[in-house]
Amino acid sequence: MRFDLAQLEALAAVVDGGTFDAAARSLHLTPSAVSQRVRALEQQAGQVLVLRTRPCRPTPAGAVLVRLAGQVAVLGADATAALGLDAGLVRVGVAVNADSLATWFPAALVGLGDEVVLDLHREDQDRTAQLLRDGAVMAAVTADAAPVQGCRVRPLGAMRYRAMAAPALAARWFGDGPAPAAWAAAPVVAFTGDDLLQHRFVAALVGGPAELGPEHHVPSHPAYVALVADGLGWGMVSEHEAEAFARSGTLVDLVPGRWLDVELYWQRWSVRAAVLDDLTDRVVAAAAAELRPVTSSAGRLACG
Repeated sequence: MRFDLAQLEALAAVVDGGTFDAAARSLHLTPSAVSQRVRALEQQAGQVLVLRTRPCRPTPAGAVLVRLAGQVAVLGADATAALGLDAGLVRVGVAVNADSLATWFPAALVGLGDEVVLDLHREDQDRTAQLLRDGAVMAAVTADAAPVQGCRVRPLGAMRYRAMAAPALAARWFGDGPAPAAWAAAPVVAFTGDDLLQHRFVAALVGGPAELGPEHHVPSHPAYVALVADGLGWGMVSEHEAEAFARSGTLVDLVPGRWLDVELYWQRWSVRAAVLDDLTDRVVAAAAAELRPVTSSAGRLACG
């Protein structure tokens, strides 16, 4: 089956923009023209490719064709450059978890070519792989070691997290030590409702299901760390930040000598393209400089 490139481009634009109107603006078309192209592609595929929700979401079949559209665009730019012609700008979608984005990942982007335009999606490390499955991004930093269909996986290393709290909060709720009753009562700060680091840490620590106190959701890395430091609740803080705050006395370690290691992986489309190869080399090098070597199963609780 041969697919019309303009129709593939329209489908990808709808998924990327979230609406047919946004896709029309990006493609300099009318919404009606975009809709006609998507409908024609659906008729050819014999099934619905995009859910007309807000935002629009691809069906499993649609995700396959969104990924195809992106691969065609990247390979086309690669071939154009190989011919010595101006390939124009290449947009590369990448999903990255907030902690990586706030710490080691930006080093991978230093000196990136002027022809590359990045579209960074911030998402929890347990959910970034879904954006690959949807075809929304070409690569992702993820905690998922199982390769997404059509992708290759490279281990990056482990991010270490420690359970930290402001001294006053630690004294109030954990004055008698990190007992199960203290975890069940003390307020906790999570990035979002999908952020399970706190639950995983406590469950491994107590050897059973984690019962936690009131949970605040703060989907901003700077605000998350600042509010933990201000005493809103305890939270899992990456080790470099934890050490800096501990030295200043702003935060204390609730369970000294215990931490949670979360293994991270780089998943990217299997298609060979210079822009993805270069970005992969950069990400692997940046991770090697900052992350801990992978020595055990993902998400382990360890002691030193």
